[in-house]
Amino acid sequence: MRKISLFIATSLDGYIAKPNDDLSFLKLVEKEGEDYGYREFTDTIDTLIIGRRTYDYVLKEIGPSHYDNGQRDVYVITKNKRPQLGRTTFYTGSLTELVDRLKSESGKNIYCDGGAEVINELLKSDLIDEFIISIVPVLLGNGIRLFQDGRPEQTLEFITAKTFETGLIQLHYKRKK
Repeated sequence: MRKISLFIATSLDGYIAKPNDDLSFLKLVEKEGEDYGYREFTDTIDTLIIGRRTYDYVLKEIGPSHYDNGQRDVYVITKNKRPQLGRTTFYTGSLTELVDRLKSESGKNIYCDGGAEVINELLKSDLIDEFIISIVPVLLGNGIRLFQDGRPEQTLEFITAKTFETGLIQLHYKRKK
């Protein structure tokens, strides 16, 4: 069965974005030639689930090919219907039903890239199997928290921790069954 992996960066105080969906703090750890394992990770997936606000931000800042590169299916979780674009589907149904269907299909793993609402909905249903969380060395003070209140307790099993020259620390856990 396929697994869902969360691969995301957060500030040391637990924010994945500043107010107004601002991800500029990620630039603090940008380094020529360093992708923090992103390319290696994305080689293991063929499906992406992402929230609409995160999708729109990345679309504006990086461009559509960052997610829909022609090699994977992209599901943008949204409340408003939009026509499909390439392999990008704007999904308005039940997130749990989508994940159950995707996990039962054959293929590579599934990548969740946020946002917080999508992540926490998946956590409420205990659907995230692997957590790769990069800690950016900054205290933002406010913004959008990675983990919100109202989700069940979940025990994780430690896999690895990597440190990088930029001060970024990457933690890798899997869900304990």
